Parts: sequence; structure tokens; C-alpha cells
Amino acid sequence: MNALANRFNAIFGADMAGPFAALAAVLIVFGLASPQFFTAATFGSVAFQLPELGILTLAMLLPILTGGLNLAITFTANMAGLTLAWVLQANGGADAGPGAFLLGSLLALGVGAASGLVMGLVIAFTRAHPILVSLSMMIFLRGLGEFLTRGGDISGFPGFIAPIGHGSLLGIPVPLLILIACVLACHVLLSRSKLGFSAYMIGSNIESARYSGINTRKVLVLVYILSGAIAAVAGIIMLARFNSVRIGHGESYLLITVLACFLGGINPFGGFGRVLPVFVALVVLQLLSSGLNLLGANQHLATAVWGILLIVVMVLRWASAKFIKLTK
Repeated sequence: MNALANRFNAIFGADMAGPFAALAAVLIVFGLASPQFFTAATFGSVAFQLPELGILTLAMLLPILTGGLNLAITFTANMAGLTLAWVLQANGGADAGPGAFLLGSLLALGVGAASGLVMGLVIAFTRAHPILVSLSMMIFLRGLGEFLTRGGDISGFPGFIAPIGHGSLLGIPVPLLILIACVLACHVLLSRSKLGFSAYMIGSNIESARYSGINTRKVLVLVYILSGAIAAVAGIIMLARFNSVRIGHGESYLLITVLACFLGGINPFGGFGRVLPVFVALVVLQLLSSGLNLLGANQHLATAVWGILLIVVMVLRWASAKFIKLTK
């Protein structure tokens, strides 16, 4: 058994054990509970629903690794989507061309990056707690968005945008391909770049990172800029998928992004974690939601289960740490 565990850890990493175990449990339980679970329709639905949540989770992951948090990711995504929507409407709405979409997308990414820039500067230079800073940004973006839209939504966009949210390429959903590209980019960033190494160092001990010559302020600002820009990508995908955008869309995703990070082995205090286990954790959560839907449960019950799962994960991680300490 130890040899098998050691071989698994050598191939996948020790932090993949939990997500893989959860994946196996979900597949077995819902496979036995519902004959419709192992069907192309179920997995196709998961493939189209996963990307927006997955990209928002990546936006949450980066700040957590530095010991921070970004509670504004969903409203950043919505403001980015609104920015793109306004540009399209100003250029003909449903008759807008690719040039307007490209301009709107660039401005949307700029809005997301600007949101992260403000948070990063405040956190880096005032040492204010990231929870308070990002909560303030969340409230600001929500209020600004509701003021500008009067609480309504914007819809009616060019048809060529639809494939970004609904299309397939070689049988693989386009939004899933975008998510995979983002996952690989974040994996390379964290494992191969100086910025990724510095982010881990700051999460482990920011004072030690500063004394070792790392420009901690610059790194924190860049991390939050990237977090905001990634959230903006999710906003663009949501606009394409629903053919509409409003400021309150996806509020429930915030809890799930945090849960996915913790289920994927991310240290809530920063300094440790990888992207790939988080991706597996996302698949688990989406399969859990789809399985509950097949059993007749509504989305509110799925949200409740996600909350209980977050508590269970924290208890299991505490128990695991205690067990390891006792066996040493």
C-alpha cells in the first residue's frame, strides 16, 4: 500500500489524492443513484457549465496563494461584461462587427485589470487586510453597476459571439478550451516564472520574502491585476453564453471558488498549492451539482451541500494534520 501511495505521489503529487478520491466518490455514488448520470448529456452539460466557474476560481486562486483573497471577482466579471456590452451597443448592438467586439474585449480586460490594480496598490502599500479591501471593491462595483444599469440587464449581441459560449471545436466546447488554456497558463506562471515563485514566497512569509530581495509590493500588485483580468475573461464568456449581462449574475460562484481552492489542496493562509488539483476539484463540484439535479434536487440544495462540503474539507484537513503529527 505504501509503495502504491508513493508511486501515486511521484506521478501526480500528494495534493492530488484528495481531489481524485472525491472524484471517485462522486462518480460511484451518482452512477449508482441515477442511470442517467453516465451519459453524454450529463458530461456535455458539465463541460459547458464548468468554464465560467473555473476561470473565476483561477482569479481567486492567485490572491489566496499570497495569503490574500479577492471577494470582488464576480462583480469584476460582471463589470467587464457590461463594458463589452456597452461597446457593442454603441456600435450597432446585434449588428456590431468583430472590430467592436475586439475593442470591447480589450476594454473589458482593462476594467478587470484596473479593479485588481486598485486592490493591489491598497493592499501592498497600506497593508490593509485583503478581505476588507476586496469587500470594499465588491461593494463599489456592485453599487456602480446597479447605478449604471438601473438594476436591469443588457442583451442583444452579434451572432458571431455565440460560439464563444456555446460552440464546439472538434467536439470540444469552446469555453472548455478557453478554461484549459487558462489553467495551463496559470500552471506555467506559478511553476515556471519568477512571479509565481515570488507569490509562493509571499504567501509563506512576506517578511522573509522582503528580506530575500523580493519586491513584495510589485508582486502583490501584479497578482491582483492578473486576478482582475482573469475574472474579466469569465465575464466575456458569461456574456457570450447567456447573450445578456447584468451586475448580479453569478453571485453564488464566490463561495464555490473558495471551496474549489480548498478542496484542491490550496493552503488558505497562502504559500502552498497547485492549479491542477484545483481543476480536478472544480470537476468534482460541477459533477456533484449535475448529479443532484438528476436526482431532482434544486440549485439551492446544491449550494447548501457545497457549504457543508467546505466545512467537511476543513475538518478533514485538520484531522489529517493531527494524524500526521501523531505518527511522526
